[in-house]
Amino acid sequence: MKIYLNGKFVEKEDAKISVFDHGLLYGDGVFEGIRAYDGVVFMLKEHIDRLYDSAKSICLDIPLTKEEMVNIVLDTLRVNKLRDAYIRLVVTRGVGDLGLDPRKCEKPTIFCIAIPMPPLLGEDGIRAITVSVRRLPVDVLNPAVKSLNYLNSVLAKIQANYAGVDEAFLLDDKGFVVEGTGDNIFIVKNGVLKTPPVYSSILKGITRDVVIKLAKDEGIEVVEEPLTLHDIYTADELFITGTAAEIVPVFEVDGRVINDRKVGEITKKLREKFKEIRTKWGIKVYDE
Repeated sequence: MKIYLNGKFVEKEDAKISVFDHGLLYGDGVFEGIRAYDGVVFMLKEHIDRLYDSAKSICLDIPLTKEEMVNIVLDTLRVNKLRDAYIRLVVTRGVGDLGLDPRKCEKPTIFCIAIPMPPLLGEDGIRAITVSVRRLPVDVLNPAVKSLNYLNSVLAKIQANYAGVDEAFLLDDKGFVVEGTGDNIFIVKNGVLKTPPVYSSILKGITRDVVIKLAKDEGIEVVEEPLTLHDIYTADELFITGTAAEIVPVFEVDGRVINDRKVGEITKKLREKFKEIRTKWGIKVYDE
């Protein structure tokens, strides 16, 4: 495995950053999780756009153009001879001192990793619980910024682990269900697809947006509105979306069984459509 690190490719064991890097010391940086399917990097432009938006929001100047960043991703796949992969693209504030001041960091650290990885939670239905950890409100730390600070999600995942389930659902400060630890939430009720709105405490997921478009193309009504626990418990279908997870049905939440532990028809249709387009909506890695 070769990893891109600050302008060159190095072996995995040589991919090292300073202990004074503010990404390590303070979670000060941004990242994207991206997937390649059969030699096509899915929604790569959209991922790069979101990376730069996140960086701009935290006043992190990336010293590369978007086109150069796209080529880093493509070259990482080429160097490792990968056609199907999960890609992690990271930009940290860079090396500074033990103080918080970002002005002490002269230049960002940039690295890109690509590895073969199946869907994070598998493809079968999963079990979830709601947890006491709350998603941070937008006026504390806007979840639209995909930063390196994921402690909120890590703490939620720990609760899921202790409970022996696959995923944790987080509520916001008003009690609405907003996200999983690293995925967006959808329910189906009476044939209508519903998901929390982007103004709530959620990341505007790339896969989330794709699913919404696919659903509308199929004539499925889509509503973005706050979801309560009652909405979750009484859903006809429930699934989560994310780059790492893809589209995963949820069969149980807090002991409430969803759709008799079966994949719902709308969920099934959207998964099929997603598999059809994921090698078409993106950028080719290899000239073929």
